[in-house]
Amino acid sequence: MYCKSTLNPGSKSCLKILGAKVTGYALKPKTNPSLFKLAKINEILEKSIYTDIRNYKRLFKEINKSKANIIFHLAAQPLVRYSYIEPKETFETNILGTLNILESVRKNKKIKSTVIITTDKVYDTTKTKIFKESDILGGHDPYSSSKVSCEHLFSSYIHSFFEKRSNQKLATVRAGNVIGGGDYSENRLIPDILRSAKKVKKIILRNPNSVRPWQHVLEPLNGYLLLAEKLYKNEKRIRNIKQNWNFGPNISNCKSVKNVAKFFAKRLKLKIKVVKTKDKIFTPETSFLRLGNFKSKKFLKWHPKWSLEKSLNKILDWYYLFETMNPRDICEKQIKEFIR
Repeated sequence: MYCKSTLNPGSKSCLKILGAKVTGYALKPKTNPSLFKLAKINEILEKSIYTDIRNYKRLFKEINKSKANIIFHLAAQPLVRYSYIEPKETFETNILGTLNILESVRKNKKIKSTVIITTDKVYDTTKTKIFKESDILGGHDPYSSSKVSCEHLFSSYIHSFFEKRSNQKLATVRAGNVIGGGDYSENRLIPDILRSAKKVKKIILRNPNSVRPWQHVLEPLNGYLLLAEKLYKNEKRIRNIKQNWNFGPNISNCKSVKNVAKFFAKRLKLKIKVVKTKDKIFTPETSFLRLGNFKSKKFLKWHPKWSLEKSLNKILDWYYLFETMNPRDICEKQIKEFIR
């Protein structure tokens, strides 16, 4: 099975373990270090293509050359804070990138299954509730607005081109705040905490009381793979329902930013002071965000596996093991622990 993938390194390792032949399509990693390089993901890909997803001609050409029959689309500008600094880049990357994927699939009938990842932030977060797939979409900042636009693009293409195609199935998926080992991104809570701890500095929190649906990255990845398989098989159970899916954690995983920071402060045995700072770059994000998972549980038989505490411990384990183990081996070890 060939997969065209704009996935993170852990995702590609998952696919490799399952026996898939994976082609990767993405920009070169921005962070140094990056898990992609540390884990030498290049070595397990059929082909790795470094280019911009906004380049439609190149994307269409490479999809056809890869002979892919499943596509996972995660390529994006994924940071809310950065979207205030570079809104044009955010809208272009997320909307045009998704449009290029949809158009490539429309013109290539060999692609049987396409999973497009958006975000939990597509919902109208002025509401305080547990969001389900049928809830009203929002888009109050450049990032979430770009992702809401992707959902509308998807809906338009489904109604205009794919509704009557029995051999091509597509879906959008929404996960919570994904966390995991090997993340070196900026302006993300746990990487920032671990960098601060290493330098024995204070943990700086923009919104310490904000509640988020935390989940280990393997949780939604498991859901994406399960959904892709069912779309590929055109399973009757999900054939006639709307293809928008939440893969959110259990409610017990929905904790405040401060609670997560305190976990690391205790485990690392450091006196880390949690302080609130005013961010001059952008308007604060929503203070309360919870993502439901009833539909995925009912129709896909998907269920979250790891509690928040276990997920946080797995992150610490990853960095402890990094001292003596190859990063790819660590990822594959945790994947196997997860799927037991």
